[in-house]
Amino acid sequence: MNIEDIFNKAREEKRTVLTEIEAKQALTAAGLNCSDTRLAADKAQAAALSEEIGYPVVLKISSVDITHKSDAGGVKVNLKDKAEVEQAYDNIMKSAQAACPDAQIEGVSVQGMARPGIEIIMGMIRDANFGPVVMFGLGGVFVEILKDVSFGVVPIDKNDAAEMIAEIKGKKLLSGYRGQEPADISYLEDMLVKLSDFVDKTPGIAEIDMNPVFAWNDGAVVVDARIILE
Repeated sequence: MNIEDIFNKAREEKRTVLTEIEAKQALTAAGLNCSDTRLAADKAQAAALSEEIGYPVVLKISSVDITHKSDAGGVKVNLKDKAEVEQAYDNIMKSAQAACPDAQIEGVSVQGMARPGIEIIMGMIRDANFGPVVMFGLGGVFVEILKDVSFGVVPIDKNDAAEMIAEIKGKKLLSGYRGQEPADISYLEDMLVKLSDFVDKTPGIAEIDMNPVFAWNDGAVVVDARIILE
C-alpha cells in the first residue's frame, strides 16, 4: 500500500490519526527504516505472527484512541514463546479495556524486539509562522524530562541536519559516552533529510512522532511511530 492509499483509507474512515502500522508503512515508503510490525486481530493470530517474526517479540495495543499505550497497560516486551504471547495478549486486552473502556481496539501489533541502542526522537510539527518543521532530540524519557530537542524548517539538507544534531545538549551521548555504542551520525542525518523530503512532498500531514528511534553505530530503526493528518 502506497502513502496516498494509506492516507485515503484513514480519511474514508473519518480518522485523522493513523495506526502505528499505517504510520510505519508510510514512513517505510518514504525510505525510513521501521521495525517490521504486523496486526493481529486475535490471540491465535498474535501467536502465529510471533512465530513468523521470530522470538523475542513485542506486543502493543492497536487503537487510534489510545495514545499512551504503556500507561494503559498496552505494551508487553521480550516475549519468548507462544505461552508468553498468549498470556500477554489477554493481559493487554484486559488492561486496555479497563483503562480506556470507550476505545475502539483493532487488536495488537506484533514486532520483533529491536536491538537496544541510543533512544532518539524525530518528528514534525506545523509552526504558525514557519510552517512544517522537523524535530530531533534524545528520545524515550529524555524528551519528557529534559526536552532536549532542536528544529529545522522544511526543507532541510544534510548540512542542516548536521546542525540540528549538533545543537542538542545531550549530543555527547551520541558519540559513545561512558562505553555506550556510538550512533551513526551520518545515518541519522540521512533520516532527517528523508523525513523532511517526505513532509515536503506529502500534503495533509499535521504531525509526525517517531519515538523511540534506536540508533546504533551501523544504522537506526524506528520502533514506534504516529502520524496525525490535518
